Amino acid sequence: MAGTIQLNAEGRLKHFLTIEGLDKQLLTEILDTAESFLSMSQHQVQKVPILRGKTIVNLFFENSTRTRTTFELAGKRLSADVLSMNIATSATSKGESLLDTIRNLEAMHVDMFVVRHALSGAAHFIAEHTAPNISVINAGDGQHAHPTQAMLDMFTIRQIKKDFAPLKVAIIGDILHSRVARSQIQALNTLGVAEVRVIAPKTLLPAYVEKLGVTALHDMQQGLQDIDVIIMLRLQKERMNSALLPSESEYFRCFGLTEQKLKLAKPDVMVMHPGPINRGVEIESSVADGKHSVILQQVSNGVAVRMAIMAMAMQHAEGA
Repeated sequence: MAGTIQLNAEGRLKHFLTIEGLDKQLLTEILDTAESFLSMSQHQVQKVPILRGKTIVNLFFENSTRTRTTFELAGKRLSADVLSMNIATSATSKGESLLDTIRNLEAMHVDMFVVRHALSGAAHFIAEHTAPNISVINAGDGQHAHPTQAMLDMFTIRQIKKDFAPLKVAIIGDILHSRVARSQIQALNTLGVAEVRVIAPKTLLPAYVEKLGVTALHDMQQGLQDIDVIIMLRLQKERMNSALLPSESEYFRCFGLTEQKLKLAKPDVMVMHPGPINRGVEIESSVADGKHSVILQQVSNGVAVRMAIMAMAMQHAEGA
């Protein structure tokens, strides 16, 4: 279902709501398109006219400075007109429904909605109810999906490791509540890595986690053996207050990434984090800033990957 609504009649990308249902060929096309945009950052003029005359609306019902900023930059570098709405102070806080907000924006002849929402399925709901000519990009919905983050992570992995096939990847932290982890697992398996491991305390793993195509472990010593890529997840402070974990210090002792634990992985392991980082909780500062870390590279790649997704969706929206 999710895969069907995302594609137009020709099987091209129209909406980008989730990795689920998309095939390896399409994910690879996104990565290849992003590659072509990445070189733009070295040019004096960093704009291309692909979306000139188009209007993109960023609908952020949740705060996220980095994601919103990279989407704004991506839209502007594609020469689109970009409007970012602070929903907390707009109509929805006055009792206007989500659909009312969408209908009013549609009446202004917009071409794309970039949606971030605390409720799972919000972007999918908008895609089902919006006008046929409008594309919807999911910038994170509840605990469901964060597909553009997953794709910029895949792009960063391919940049450094070149080939997905031999890779063993470990995702560490709060798998249970993480939309990023779900999208990463789907993308890694679709792109054909050798193994995906998730490492977390039992309280932070979904009951059905193996059905996602991963090996679940509760011990870093075992989990980091022969690992090529480590993806750390952000630990939300509220998990401490909900009896899911004893304390930050205990979590760091067992599941925080330190120089010592890093030695368990392969010598050329790469360390990733979708951010923002809680230093001393998920990861030691010396590791976050160390030679294995590609955290800032992930941020740099975010603009090119989001440009690729927006350009592909907008170019094929008319054929839906």
